[in-house]
Amino acid sequence: MMTENTRTYDVVVIGAGPVGENVADRTTVAGLSTVVVESELVGGECSYWACEPSKALLRAVLLRSDAAHVPGLDPAVAGPLDPAAVLAHRDRMSGNWNDEGQVEWLESAGVELLRGHGRLAGPREVLVHTPGGDAVRLRARHAVAVCTGSRAALPGLLRGDDLRAWTSREGTSAQEVPGRLIIVGAGVVGTEMATAWQALGSRVTMLVREEGLLPRLEPFAGELVVERLREAGVDLRFGTTLSTAKRLGGQDDELVVTLSSGEEITADEILFATGRAPRTEDIGLETVGLTPGDWLTVDDTLTVTAVPGEWLYAVGDVNRRALFTHQGKYQARIAGAVIAARAGGSAPDTTPWGPHTATADGGAVPLVVVTDPEIAAVGLTTLEARRTGRGVDVVDYEIGHLAGAVQYRPDYRGRARILIDPDRRTVLGATFVGPGVAELVHSATVAVAAEVPLERLWHVVPAFPTLGEVWLRLLETYRDRQAQ
Repeated sequence: MMTENTRTYDVVVIGAGPVGENVADRTTVAGLSTVVVESELVGGECSYWACEPSKALLRAVLLRSDAAHVPGLDPAVAGPLDPAAVLAHRDRMSGNWNDEGQVEWLESAGVELLRGHGRLAGPREVLVHTPGGDAVRLRARHAVAVCTGSRAALPGLLRGDDLRAWTSREGTSAQEVPGRLIIVGAGVVGTEMATAWQALGSRVTMLVREEGLLPRLEPFAGELVVERLREAGVDLRFGTTLSTAKRLGGQDDELVVTLSSGEEITADEILFATGRAPRTEDIGLETVGLTPGDWLTVDDTLTVTAVPGEWLYAVGDVNRRALFTHQGKYQARIAGAVIAARAGGSAPDTTPWGPHTATADGGAVPLVVVTDPEIAAVGLTTLEARRTGRGVDVVDYEIGHLAGAVQYRPDYRGRARILIDPDRRTVLGATFVGPGVAELVHSATVAVAAEVPLERLWHVVPAFPTLGEVWLRLLETYRDRQAQ
């Protein structure tokens, strides 16, 4: 027989991923009693099915690509990868899907954990159904923070069938290399998984509705990735949609898909990388006047605007401001400070150089796409500038002309672009494509977020010979153009 008991805390956090952990840490440091509710693994999507495992799969792929082009290295580095070793490394980086270490961290931070499925049950109340069948009603004196993240959005043709399609979760956690893999989608997940599984031995076919990859980035970024994927053997089908897909069953358990052209393709697995949806369909939103399954709109304090009383917060992916782990953790620090301030907490200010508002979710969101070649970007793109009617000066430079790039690998191919506000003479956006460019993104983020004037950037001297010298070359290119 199910029993119910009631517990009261200052703060209740639903979701123990990186975002929920950071909210709870900040409120606990502020002296507020905090409980975190989690129905899966403590550490969340990033630790077990996204950032950590995907980058572990890709690490050997990119290292091999670079090493194979450096003179003096054994040609054997260009040979096949060891899939078992790569998958074992991925398992270690994912903690073998065991969250004991994460639980220990919560305990050391003084945060209480309650395992179970949490649903809002009215203002400042969360009802949790535990794995043991009990119900625990949590009452929050000050705040409830929804940190449930997002999940893969699947197309309608998958509803009610037995296709057993992969999403990003299966794509990053599979224990065997599929012989033939179809990937549907043109975004980050699709391109990274195509890069990884093709290198591990799969024959990958990508079905892309658009006419290129990574449509939200600068076009040259997707073009360089397309070139390398094709060289690696990936079959890219642009302007193609999926009409039907079904699992044949039988000994081989193959699946067959029909394309919009009428062509049929047979494969062993199919991965849908077609976007994200909020994990809000079953968290009791209806009890506070919200619609289940919706994204949660917040203001810059991460407070849900449609719920009165300033007690409900939505932090991370679930608010759709910026679907990146690093941005979610940033929001969590802000939300924790806001909750503490409103509750009269005693924690030191976690944002001592400004107000308790999230200001980095708009124009200065950094991202890295771990493909071959890597992509790093922050801020505005030319497409966004054109769409919004914003006047910008576009400055390009071939990274392969740098001494640091040639030291990296003699056949280095890459490109850098910055967008400059011609009136204020500040950098509005930057995109880098090429081996090793991920480490350039923070300098770009500082330039964009701090609105550093070009006159000051001239005095930021890059070390020689490094890829960072691209900043000097971009400024020189812009200066020479202005002088004409």
